[in-house]
Amino acid sequence: MNNKHRQTLRKVFEQPVRGDVAWRDIEKLFCALGAEVSEGSGSRVRVALEGIRAVFHRPHPAPNTDKGALKSVRRFLTEAGVEP
Repeated sequence: MNNKHRQTLRKVFEQPVRGDVAWRDIEKLFCALGAEVSEGSGSRVRVALEGIRAVFHRPHPAPNTDKGALKSVRRFLTEAGVEP
């Protein structure tokens, strides 16, 4: 994991929940952690990490992840044993 990935991980776990985290940065973080990322139908993205699976919706038209989705990403990473 490089410095950019660590910065994104800190943003995901920051309190209060941020509204300015770009989805592409989260996808890059997933890949850096060794997750399997695959395209679903429409804007769905399937992610598997350490035996934990989740489906997220890629935000559109805005590039930033909303706060609810960021909470889901945080929960997914925690269940997979990833913390900042």
